Amino acid sequence: MLDREKLAAFLGNLLPDATIAELPNHYRGKVRDNYDLADGRRIIIATDRLSAFDRIITAIPCKGQVLTQIARFWFEATRDVCPNHVIEYPDPNVVLCRRLAILPVEIVVRDYLTGTTGTSIWPMYRAGRREIYGIRFPDGLRENQKLPLTVITPTTKAVDGSHDEPLTPGDIIGRGLLTSEQWREVSELALALFARGRAIAAERGLILVDTKYEFGSDASGRIILGDEIHTPDSSRYWIRDNYERRFAAGEPPEPLDKDFLRRWVTARCDPYRDPIPEIPREIILDTALLYIMAFETITGQEFQMPSPDMPILSRICANLAQYF
Repeated sequence: MLDREKLAAFLGNLLPDATIAELPNHYRGKVRDNYDLADGRRIIIATDRLSAFDRIITAIPCKGQVLTQIARFWFEATRDVCPNHVIEYPDPNVVLCRRLAILPVEIVVRDYLTGTTGTSIWPMYRAGRREIYGIRFPDGLRENQKLPLTVITPTTKAVDGSHDEPLTPGDIIGRGLLTSEQWREVSELALALFARGRAIAAERGLILVDTKYEFGSDASGRIILGDEIHTPDSSRYWIRDNYERRFAAGEPPEPLDKDFLRRWVTARCDPYRDPIPEIPREIILDTALLYIMAFETITGQEFQMPSPDMPILSRICANLAQYF
């Protein structure tokens, strides 16, 4: 059983950056480094960076590998629901995929009234709003309560340090972000993907609370699922067995995602305005343990730890040498 102290050995072998000079067309996202090959394929390397509140706040041991491998599980489990961008996995942190024209809307699906970020529905509801994302919410709901219906709460895609902004379906179509047909298709696909994820998570003793999907289109205009799916970064998970008891007692659910660290930060500052306080070593290690536990719970597989002595970027470069 992996514990905090065993994981501490990996604090000296983090992957905060995956810049590889030999690869072309580098784009650095919040968590992933991307390289566009001349033949229309893309290399995506998941780093250990942790993004929250629209900025990078720390790096977590083994996080990039966890994200890549959890997304791999879900891409394979949902490929009959929606085509995805994956071609192959040349390294535990890397996916080789088809390059897509990413649609300029993030599709967020929610089953519960919760959240800590500026685009989450709970802070808006708590402030008295009942019309949110073009959806009418009833009075009398409590934090972390199951919603009457699964809802889609789309946002813009933040670029260059800006923040995601809530959108309504009318905004999306009226501003020409998507056509009405594209909006209908991505909405249907998102709800179907979420239903599949919710069912599999329940079998694993988890609640898939909410999640984010990014869709793109290929050269023929076909809608394709890109980025990641149902990872602890893009999704919120709770432990299922104790949810009802904790909710009845007014206690927060037990999380299995990066909300653990988000809540630690928001208890100490306004993360959208204030500097992020230094995150203690034990919190970083506990977060890493949560990520690994999420992988093992979701996939039913034992997490294969990387070598603490082999620099992760050196391993990745060796595995990607054929693309240099």
